[in-house]
Amino acid sequence: MDKQGLKNYIIKNLAFPDRTLDNVVEYFEEITILKNDFFLKEGKVNDRYFFLQSGFMRAFTHDADGKEITTAFYQKDSVVFEVSSFYLKTPSTENIQALAHCRGYAISYEQLNLLMHTIPEFREYGVKMLAKEYVMYKKRALELINLSGEARYENLIANNKEVFKHAQLKQIASYLNITDTSLSRIRRKLSMNK
Repeated sequence: MDKQGLKNYIIKNLAFPDRTLDNVVEYFEEITILKNDFFLKEGKVNDRYFFLQSGFMRAFTHDADGKEITTAFYQKDSVVFEVSSFYLKTPSTENIQALAHCRGYAISYEQLNLLMHTIPEFREYGVKMLAKEYVMYKKRALELINLSGEARYENLIANNKEVFKHAQLKQIASYLNITDTSLSRIRRKLSMNK
């Protein structure tokens, strides 16, 4: 598989000299994750940073009653990893599972660290990506507090239409922090308003 998608993603987030970028992407290895297989299982340490070139994934955890709660969806051209487990080297409380056949590029924590310490542009990229992850998590937390279930659903449609091709409705409902019944009602209401 051509690493151009990975290069484009990196360049989109921070400009790199071509030779430096070629050196960086050499550290990423191509991997495939089959539908329903796990990139990360709860209790394991997330030791890889993964650029998802094609496919679709979700992250989920379990609430106090053992019910699955979806915490994130990942579509193509996004980075997949559990931030705290990856950087703090602690066991993850989340699972990350492929909902479709996935292909992309992974780099180990050690290799990523090596690049950050030896290539100033990559260190800047790493800081920017970490800040981006924090902003996304903060935004999601505030949306769960500030927005109605309907508004959260509309945001999901606007930002991640792929979710409806790959995820089950109960997974979408748990991500939106609403019941399956509420999701059905919202979908019905919005389809009638079109």
